[in-house]
Amino acid sequence: MSEKEKETENVVCVTGASGYIGSWLVKLLLQRGYTVKATVRDPNDPKKTQHLVSLDGAKERLGWFKAELWDEGCFDSIVQGCQGVFHTASPVFVASPDPQTEIVETAVKGTLNVLKSCAKAASVKRVVSTSSLAALLYNGKPLTRGVVVDETWFSDSRICQGHHIKVSSYFTCAHTNFISI
Repeated sequence: MSEKEKETENVVCVTGASGYIGSWLVKLLLQRGYTVKATVRDPNDPKKTQHLVSLDGAKERLGWFKAELWDEGCFDSIVQGCQGVFHTASPVFVASPDPQTEIVETAVKGTLNVLKSCAKAASVKRVVSTSSLAALLYNGKPLTRGVVVDETWFSDSRICQGHHIKVSSYFTCAHTNFISI
């Protein structure tokens, strides 16, 4: 293993680190000895970061980075030197006056921005992009015992719209985010 590979061996990035999935990932990664570059919109907001600052290993191996999904290139320097990137950041609104722009377009553009930054970083060997249960929730199929939920279970936007689900754009977004990588 080269010196450069040794430097990045245990360094990862978690986008959306203060969110539910991101927080659990940060905790697990710190427990396993990784150095974590955590991205959030506002690293100085204790409501978003305090629960992670107190984790074992956080003082020594958790770094905070300001990042906004819309800002193309803002992840470039953050993912540089990381072996892996966990992309969990995504806009989540229960209701939105403009869900297409605020949810769908932001999530898709954000995922593409993160992936473009990862493609530029020679150190990045693996990217994991998370999705949501919403990506599989509304498809018209009965979920019965023994059913294996896989890629054939994506939510169908027509079913969401047919049920007048107010957050149907979120479900579409979760599907789009899931299959965009």
